[in-house]
Amino acid sequence: MRKYLCLLTLGWVAIALPDSTARADGDPEKGLKLFARCSACHTASEQNRVGPGLLGVVGRTAGTAGGYSYSAAMKSSGVTWDERALDAFLKSPSGVVKGTRMTISIPKDQDRADVVAYLKTLTVQ
Repeated sequence: MRKYLCLLTLGWVAIALPDSTARADGDPEKGLKLFARCSACHTASEQNRVGPGLLGVVGRTAGTAGGYSYSAAMKSSGVTWDERALDAFLKSPSGVVKGTRMTISIPKDQDRADVVAYLKTLTVQ
């Protein structure tokens, strides 16, 4: 009986590990739900609101999306929005771009990972 319980437990751990490892990279479905907070200022399209539209944001140079009036700080930041830059910016916008107009942050690591995973799905086709 003990051998059976050990094998059953090890089998459960083996099944659970890949799932938890995948979550460390962010879950775009959870990111979509979290993006509802962001949608007060941003869209998942090219449409601008208070903030710029975020379609195609991953890989884009900060301050370059057409039709949006960026702050001088954002235009001159030289930041390229990759996963690392987005994570840092969402954690502390003014810590990455001093003088940015964005004041909202996402303090939880997993929430930021999920939002970044979602933003990666917003590609121009």
